[in-house]
Amino acid sequence: MAPQLARIVKLLGENGLTLGTVESATGGLISDTVTDLAGSSDFFRGGVTAYANEIKTGVIGVAAETIYTHGAVSPQVVEEMASGGRKLLGVDICITDTGIAGPGGGTESKPVGLFYFGLATPQGVFSRRYQFHGDRAANKKQAAAAALDWLVEYLSQKV
Repeated sequence: MAPQLARIVKLLGENGLTLGTVESATGGLISDTVTDLAGSSDFFRGGVTAYANEIKTGVIGVAAETIYTHGAVSPQVVEEMASGGRKLLGVDICITDTGIAGPGGGTESKPVGLFYFGLATPQGVFSRRYQFHGDRAANKKQAAAAALDWLVEYLSQKV
């Protein structure tokens, strides 16, 4: 993970871009990982752990209808989290997650280990789906790593 993190610092710093996070299932792990980096204060503006749906709707601005229609673990919700977080935090890029870390909470259509990630950027709002197969801690760690890998991929292509 360290080389990827160094690339985040380099790519964001060189281009004067700011970053924020809105996390649900990772519980702040993405923010924690980013702030472990020396120099992160140059670009990281903050993060919100929006674990409860009431925080997603009341603070971040996710429409209650979106959660009702699609469920909290959905591409629609994670994209609204990214858009709302980008606006709330006043950042260029906001990365978000929602998922089912486990061991319970899964269903046939949304199994344990299912995560969605959102990315709001000046170019638009995007989402990705991942399925992890570890225990709760492993799923959270893999999810945080996948989110940051996607951020590096985006920055490498768009900056």
